[in-house]
Amino acid sequence: MILPEKILITGGAGFIGSHVVRRFIKSGSYEVFNLDKLTYAGNLENLKDVEANPNYHFINGDICDYTFIKSLFHEHDFLGVIHLAAESHVDRSIANPMEFIQTNVVGTVILLNVAKEFWNGKDGKRFYHVSTDEVYGSLDDEGFFLETTPYDPKSPYSASKASSDHFVRAYGNTYGLPYVISNCSNNYGPNHFPEKLIPLMINNIKNKKSLPVYGKGENIRDWLYVEDHARAVQLIFEKGTTGETYNIGGGNEWKNIDLVHLLCDLMDQKMNNPQGTSRRFITFVKDRAGHDLRYAIDATKLSEELGWKPAFQFKEGLQKTIDWYFENEDWLDDVTSGDYMKYYEQHYSRSS
Repeated sequence: MILPEKILITGGAGFIGSHVVRRFIKSGSYEVFNLDKLTYAGNLENLKDVEANPNYHFINGDICDYTFIKSLFHEHDFLGVIHLAAESHVDRSIANPMEFIQTNVVGTVILLNVAKEFWNGKDGKRFYHVSTDEVYGSLDDEGFFLETTPYDPKSPYSASKASSDHFVRAYGNTYGLPYVISNCSNNYGPNHFPEKLIPLMINNIKNKKSLPVYGKGENIRDWLYVEDHARAVQLIFEKGTTGETYNIGGGNEWKNIDLVHLLCDLMDQKMNNPQGTSRRFITFVKDRAGHDLRYAIDATKLSEELGWKPAFQFKEGLQKTIDWYFENEDWLDDVTSGDYMKYYEQHYSRSS
């Protein structure tokens, strides 16, 4: 009998990370060790459906704890690392950039250094760094981000992710560490922490609260359903070329204001409100400092080399997302109140 390969997924209790963990667990080919610090956006309820699986292990820990990371690699012969742990909200990075430098840069380098030490001379290993399209900066009305687009980060968040990308490539070039990198567009879907645009609007519409939109709502984002992203991550991890970068995009460009209008209309249908009810709660607020105008991903390389295409149409994904939040009101109440930590304290300790 062939035993499942051990992989370390960092940040696996977060939004994207939980979907990646679930996909790898359900494939049946991996023993997944989910390392998460459980900050405000990490929630173990995201993975209740797999927590009893014998191939799933949760570890509460910090990627910035060098000694702790070394002990994990010493105990487990990981086939690979899928690194998603990161501070990820632009507004928070503007308010406190040092946290983003510590987690996104220092934490990544610690993982790289330990992997370099333990994988030296071993074949078949892979360090997969999950990044963002924000490292490329901002686009005008035309064009798309390519894997060859020069980096031009505009916020402390994107600068920290750009720095971590560079360190991954530097460890590959200098020490021969086998790596792949992906840069994705904005994700949406179930389990998304409600400070981000789509879940924030869903929650506020549901509770008849103000719907804050930056500036005039003219900023454009490319939206990717999170399950499509998780499928791309597995494909790149298993079949991507070592030393390569792959862009993952949904091909769904929307102005923020148009997206909010669509959400209002879908929510009114869901709640049997008269058409236009929720749009009345839209409030335009002072624009974010350094707010990038447009992001748009060209995912041709991923499509042509590995055969990936998004499976979900945008409105289909939005409806599935809305339905999920209505079906999981306890989850939403818990994450907005912080009570989900009680679940952690009842079910887990620091050890695996």
